Amino acid sequence: MLNKIMLIGRLGKDPDFRTTPTGMAVARFSLATDEKRRSDSGELTSKTEWHRIVFFRRQAEVARDFLRKGSLIYLEGKIHYDSYDNKDGQKIYTTEILGDNFQMLDSRSDRGRSDEPAESISSSGGIIESNVRKPVDDEIAADDDLPF
Repeated sequence: MLNKIMLIGRLGKDPDFRTTPTGMAVARFSLATDEKRRSDSGELTSKTEWHRIVFFRRQAEVARDFLRKGSLIYLEGKIHYDSYDNKDGQKIYTTEILGDNFQMLDSRSDRGRSDEPAESISSSGGIIESNVRKPVDDEIAADDDLPF
């Protein structure tokens, strides 16, 4: 059996980082993927899909340290479906992507200084050097391609 998803998109907000009572790091954020098409009339249309992403342990710490709203990333993970009963007793269904690893795709010029190292991290906890670094907020704000 196979449950694998690969996405390239931009963060909708800075990662929400927390630590569980047992000390496990958890980072959650939304990721926007965008599909552009030409309609029958030749008009360019765009459809944005939003995905709820969750990383654990070391990947969560790296996400907290290096990802910001607007960061362009490639990620691999698996789809996780869950449900719970809300306060009114209604069943609520959720879909999340449990991240295995990610890589930052912003170009060096998009991130500012090129001498600050960053990491990609795999689900096994191994760090992969990728010569990427933390984006600078004012540079992200200038990006007109953001889907939000």
